[in-house]
Amino acid sequence: MKRFQKVHTILYVTDQTASTEFYRRILGMEPVLDVAGMTEFEFSDYFTLGLMPRSSINKILQGKTEDPASGSGIPRCELYLYVDDTEAEYQNAVALNAKVLSAPANRDWGDHAFYLADPDGHIVAFAKQLKN
Repeated sequence: MKRFQKVHTILYVTDQTASTEFYRRILGMEPVLDVAGMTEFEFSDYFTLGLMPRSSINKILQGKTEDPASGSGIPRCELYLYVDDTEAEYQNAVALNAKVLSAPANRDWGDHAFYLADPDGHIVAFAKQLKN
């Protein structure tokens, strides 16, 4: 029996509406859940990306750890997405005026990838494995 059935990654965001719109446009998909306090994008049966307002997580954490707002605007995680066509994704990102941090390039680890930042500074990479 598998120990883990699914991965659900949650990003803490300043403005749930703005972040939802950013991910809707950059991913080209609609959320499967979009209610006050949580938006979810389902990539597969095994992976879901959630967007939760920082104010909501603060209620859960009850001051027992640093406030996520103390790291606002600085990279705190990276969402690394493998896609079929990095150049098409890059053109989409540019057309959407996304904050591109690194243009598409062949990377030392065998991927062709580019990097951008979401509205809260989380890093999003689009990559394709290079053929050897």
